[in-house]
Amino acid sequence: MNCRLTDIRHKEVISACDGCRIGFVDDVIVDTKCAKIVSLVIFGRSSLFGFIGKCEDYIIPWEKIELIGEDTIIISCSMPNPVKSCKKPRFKEKF
Repeated sequence: MNCRLTDIRHKEVISACDGCRIGFVDDVIVDTKCAKIVSLVIFGRSSLFGFIGKCEDYIIPWEKIELIGEDTIIISCSMPNPVKSCKKPRFKEKF
């Protein structure tokens, strides 16, 4: 089965260990030297319309993917550890 990046972005990621729905693929990380996909990225959900902030992103290594189906992607690990996204400070702290 061949698929494009746009096809992967619309697939839901589910853990095979506990059946937890992690989210939909938003981005991929590509190794430009080998031209291979290294991992999938699921952006954290924004809270209160994005005014307060958002949850951390999930990065799923390509090795953890067991199956890519028509609608879902099954991963072999349980809920992956969230990764904090880099944010720029909005205000300078004064001492």
